[in-house]
Order: sequence, then C-alpha cells, then structure tokens
Amino acid sequence: MTQLAEIWRYPVKAHGREQVDSAPLSPGQGLPWDRIWAVAHERSDSDGSEWARCRNFTRGAGAPRLQAITSSVDEEQGTVTFRHPDLADLICNPDKDPEALVAWSNQLVPEGRTKSARIVRGQGFGFHDTAYQSISIASFASHDAVSEKAGIPLSKDRWRCNLWLDGLSAWDEFDWVGRTIQIGEAVLEVTERSVRCMMTHANPETGERDVEVLKLLKTFGHHEFTVQATVKNGGIIRQGDEVTLL
Repeated sequence: MTQLAEIWRYPVKAHGREQVDSAPLSPGQGLPWDRIWAVAHERSDSDGSEWARCRNFTRGAGAPRLQAITSSVDEEQGTVTFRHPDLADLICNPDKDPEALVAWSNQLVPEGRTKSARIVRGQGFGFHDTAYQSISIASFASHDAVSEKAGIPLSKDRWRCNLWLDGLSAWDEFDWVGRTIQIGEAVLEVTERSVRCMMTHANPETGERDVEVLKLLKTFGHHEFTVQATVKNGGIIRQGDEVTLL
C-alpha cells in the first residue's frame, strides 16, 4: 500500500520549511501557506500581482545557506518564526514587517550576489515552480535511489517537496503524469516531472554545498525529481492516508 508519509509547506519561497500533520486542499489551489511570500532581489520587478519565475527571487540555487532555514507559522497571528544555525531566530509578519525578514535573510546571501530587496505576497496564489498552482509529490524510494548513488545518506529536505509518499518503487511516480490519484479525501491530477537546479547541492542542515546532486540524477538519464500535481477535488489530507492511483 502506498501512503502519504509526510506533508511539508514552505511559507516564504526558499526561506524555510515546516512539516504539518494535515492540510485542507481546495480545487485549483496549492497547499495552504505554501510559498505565499517570496523574497524579490534588487533586479526583480515582481510585485505579487502575477506569478513570476524563480529567477526573480533570492533562492538556494544562488544563496545555498538559505537551505538551512527552518520555519513555523502561527496561523492565528500571521507570523512566521525563522531559524538558521548561524543566526538568531526571527519572528515577524512578512506583510507588516518585511524589512526585518529582508535584513535577516540578506546575511545569508554570498558576497557578489544580488541582494534581497523586498517581500512580495502572491495576490491569491503561491509562488510555486510552475505557472499554475501546484503541489509537489516525491517518493522515498526515488530519494533512496539517489542516496545510494551518492554513497552517503542524503537529507530529503534538499528537494523542498510538499508530499512524501512511502510504498512505491523508485521512479514509479514519473509514470503517473497525466493520471489522477486520490489522497485521503482529495483527488489530484499529476501534471509533469520537475527539473531540478543547483539548490539541491546544498546540505539543508548546514547550508553548504557538499554533493553534486545534478550529476547523480544524470546517471539516471535525467535531471528530474518529484512530480507536480493540481487539485481536482478538494478535501483534507492527513499523514498516513492511503494513496490510490485512479
């Protein structure tokens, strides 16, 4: 049996991660509180009025130390707590005190890289890696296959995935593209495979680049990991839910 093992959200794109036990899904929407904010750099003109490509934002591909940020959301207060092993914790509301988050996170941007400039909030959408509202899905078996190639245990947090599944064989999820799956009460359509970038080279515990993950993926004949999905029928998903291919 295939199960939903873990659920993760990333409130600020590339700036932290948080595991949750359950989440309500709505048709055509991403995971609640997932990438609803992004950190625009000095060369970006993104203002949150429309979806923008990753290159408009400060992220782990160019600032690997960001990978070590963890976060937690106080949904009632609208605040996010940010933690990094090299910095003091920051608690702020990115809407009300964006300067605090910009100043805090700029300490993690390497010299010579374009600095972060402002926080943008998606107006009714999340800043996912796709131009449509999506949820990323990964398999522990596929991750284990990459770790085996590396010869050392790799943290799954390198992938910044929303839903982790247990019970599949490696790369089975790639065959789901164009098909629908049911997770708990929700039905999702799997839309595409995800091409990866150098963000995955950074260790999510230290923020240091230590493994050339793209080279490992190339040994499988591609640079892809995880699939993207859209919500067709909404409902609650919970850790431990059965996952069924329809």
